[in-house]
Amino acid sequence: MSKHGTIRRYTLILEKVGKDRYPSFEMIKDHLFDHGFEVSSRTIQRDLEQIRFEFGIEIMYDRNRNGYHIDPETSINTESFLRFLEIVNTAELLTESLKESKDSLDFISFESHGALMGIEHLKPLLYAIKNQRKVGFVHENFDKETKRDYIVHPYLLKEYQNRWYLIAIIENTDQFRVFGIDRIQTLELLEAVFKPDIKINPMALFENIIGLNYSDDEPEEVILSLTPLQAKYVKSLPLHGSQETIMENENEVHIRLRIVPNYEFKQKILMLGENIKVLKPQRLVDDILRTLTATIKNYGQKNTPSSFGVVKK
Repeated sequence: MSKHGTIRRYTLILEKVGKDRYPSFEMIKDHLFDHGFEVSSRTIQRDLEQIRFEFGIEIMYDRNRNGYHIDPETSINTESFLRFLEIVNTAELLTESLKESKDSLDFISFESHGALMGIEHLKPLLYAIKNQRKVGFVHENFDKETKRDYIVHPYLLKEYQNRWYLIAIIENTDQFRVFGIDRIQTLELLEAVFKPDIKINPMALFENIIGLNYSDDEPEEVILSLTPLQAKYVKSLPLHGSQETIMENENEVHIRLRIVPNYEFKQKILMLGENIKVLKPQRLVDDILRTLTATIKNYGQKNTPSSFGVVKK
């Protein structure tokens, strides 16, 4: 079995154990079979052991329930690991295709052109996080068009929209900052170490938001109305883990999120244009309306719909 097949099995097992409540061994085996994997019981048992011992996800068996579950207290972040498996799985699949046919890349179009700047910083930053080593670097602020030297305590690497960011605490402060690795220059791994605050959970900063701009605000109920066609895309790639469909008919679909509305979330709404409408909260409705009104003003009175041959009724 190829690496691609093994990684895919790991993903299916974790999805089954995480989604269902205490699936039995036979249910896991049937789930794999339904997705094209006719493997032995010994292979599945070995997969469970590999996931547990190599990747730090404790898949435990409960005799009373005759099923398996993930122990959250002793396991790494499962959602992050599934995303990692997705990336590795895609890479393995493309590698196998390239080995089979050298012209495979002629039929693949990647989103961006050129290399992502700063990608070489991932490995030393990950090492620094794992070993509590301070790092120093120069960081460029695109908005202010300035560069500044920093010494930081690194806590977390975060991916968002195919870019990587470092979540760190600046030396002699107690506040997290987000640094784009594409704007980091002259990175230096320092000999000095820091003692992580065990009360701080950097992952928690992003649980209730979309993107990078976090706050201490409490999450709130957000209700969106989507066209049925747009809803299919949003269902297949949810905006947030809290997303749920609460109403659906032939004209519109309502989804509910429990998040802290931030800049990135607002941008996602604006990207969907006339295919989406904010129903709640009213503060967000007003904010989106102000932005759209200002956008229309940017085009002036000459560029009204009637000036393009559209007849006003």
